[in-house]
Amino acid sequence: MPSTLVHLALAGLLAAALLRGSTFGRRAVGVVLLATVLPDLDSFVSPFLAGAHRSLGHNALIPVVLLGALAYDTRVRDRSWLRTRVGAAGPEVAWVALAGFAVAGVGLDYVANGVNLFWPVHDQFYALNGRAGLSNQRGFFQTFVELAPEEVRTTENLHYSTGVDPSPGEEPENVERVFPLVWAGWQLLLVATSAAVLAVRFARRE
Repeated sequence: MPSTLVHLALAGLLAAALLRGSTFGRRAVGVVLLATVLPDLDSFVSPFLAGAHRSLGHNALIPVVLLGALAYDTRVRDRSWLRTRVGAAGPEVAWVALAGFAVAGVGLDYVANGVNLFWPVHDQFYALNGRAGLSNQRGFFQTFVELAPEEVRTTENLHYSTGVDPSPGEEPENVERVFPLVWAGWQLLLVATSAAVLAVRFARRE
């Protein structure tokens, strides 16, 4: 399971790649990073609402609604509310923040362990993981799309352990609460790369 630190690392790379010129700065990067951690706040609701983590904040409906609102404000309206309130850089920062929310926040969990993609309209966890390749005997093969999964995972039978809510139900007093930082070599590489790329961009800006 990617930690919040890993989510932030991917968001940092998105900010470094997508924020242009003078728009790139500590405040703009901070907004992108903040937007990226918002989905994980549903872990604090999980002790009170079973299955909230990876459902309440980790679904496709929130980014789609935000996408529609942002597109309307910046592409359709004659006068953008966001540009008027925040300034000329506001729309660009908002678009990159939305990318951070959708890709680094929700998307990374979607490809790692799965999210309740269409909650609350449809209660089922989906994960985009598998294999695809070309074989000299089988031709093209893939395991990403399974039309008949062996087990349907819902909020009733799936619990994601977090430091806030390690196990379903009431916790014993001596329960171990683990807040992961990096859980694999590729995660450490991603965190280090993001830190280095952001450092270079900030250094070039000064």
